[in-house]
Amino acid sequence: MELTWLATLVPAVLGLLLLVAGIRRFRGRHALSGTAGTLSGLLFLSLALSLALIAVGMRGYRALTSEQLAATMIVERDGGQQFNVRLEYPDGESAEYQLSGDELYLDARILKWHPLANWIGLQTGYQLDRISGRYLELGDELTQPRTLHQLRPDDDVDLFSIVRRFPALEGLVDAQYGSASFLPVRDGGVYQLRVSTTGLLIRELN
Repeated sequence: MELTWLATLVPAVLGLLLLVAGIRRFRGRHALSGTAGTLSGLLFLSLALSLALIAVGMRGYRALTSEQLAATMIVERDGGQQFNVRLEYPDGESAEYQLSGDELYLDARILKWHPLANWIGLQTGYQLDRISGRYLELGDELTQPRTLHQLRPDDDVDLFSIVRRFPALEGLVDAQYGSASFLPVRDGGVYQLRVSTTGLLIRELN
């Protein structure tokens, strides 16, 4: 990500220089060249701001170059439609969630950047989004308690929304999509949540 910040710094400095030069030309009564310089400076500063927002937002994403382990999940259930899931992440962190249903459901956000964006340090990344319980029967989905937990931190910059809000950034994005996976779980089950550029995959280990 260091290259991304370097790519942000270059247009920021250039924008400031053009902006200052444009203002000076205004003072020298060169209205046309002053306008061009000022607008160019503002354009480069806008580009720098956009890249900075992307760089901050990507801190909540994990780089994705091939299929890799996102989390190990350990399930405990009481034989009914209530179960507990402990997520153990590769970095050593863990979290526990109480869920209702017959199946375990997870989804994630995946951002794939154009090769030009790769050049400035942006790689395809994923961010786990939500975990919930899922019922086998539609009637249970409509009448039984629903449980849903957010996996991404509240303080993360919502890069998905930023890309949609600023059309100028769409040219950097090759694909922006969600992926989900679910499966029945049993007491004592150990599962691997894996992710690739095609989406999420859950494998049972035992």
